[in-house]
Amino acid sequence: MGAETSSNSENGGGGGGTTANNETQVVLNVYDLTPLNKYTVWFGFGIFHSGIEVHGMEYGFGAHDFPISGVFEVEPKTCPGFSFKRSISLGHINMPPSEFRTFVETMASEYHGNTYHLISKNCNHFTDDIAWRLTGKHIPGWVNRLARLEEDGTESSSTATHESAESDEDQDKGLLSPSAGNSDVTFIKERSKGDIILPLGN
Repeated sequence: MGAETSSNSENGGGGGGTTANNETQVVLNVYDLTPLNKYTVWFGFGIFHSGIEVHGMEYGFGAHDFPISGVFEVEPKTCPGFSFKRSISLGHINMPPSEFRTFVETMASEYHGNTYHLISKNCNHFTDDIAWRLTGKHIPGWVNRLARLEEDGTESSSTATHESAESDEDQDKGLLSPSAGNSDVTFIKERSKGDIILPLGN
């Protein structure tokens, strides 16, 4: 009774474990977006993709050319096109899977694929938004540091890093296009704004 599904997370083991009372772990899965990260991480920044794992599935946001949901789901830690780096536990929520699904579908109406922007509305903005709404916590700052620096104009990245990031965004568009037929990625059908669910907290 009330046995918890195994969750091998300490500060990042992942697992998104669920208990019988619908309590589930919220996990941030972080991926290296570019091989340049092994060099840039020493300077305090990198280019990362992230997804939120809840109830055994991972949700992310990607670019495509259509005015429909850019929110997708994949098996945890297997987002195609990226190299998995680590998992970070963000806390727990008590929300049934069906209610969480409605929450994600509502979020999808705010994150259309054609609104993706590498600096101001990327996958890490999406995961930060979900983390905040679910747990009241933000994702670690280093995950989206490069975009924040570019957005603030406080620092500019090198031409090589900028060109690499642009080519990565173009690669994402091809990879995540709903018409590309990638069987590893399933796009989330969005709900209308009238069905918005308020954040539940812990």
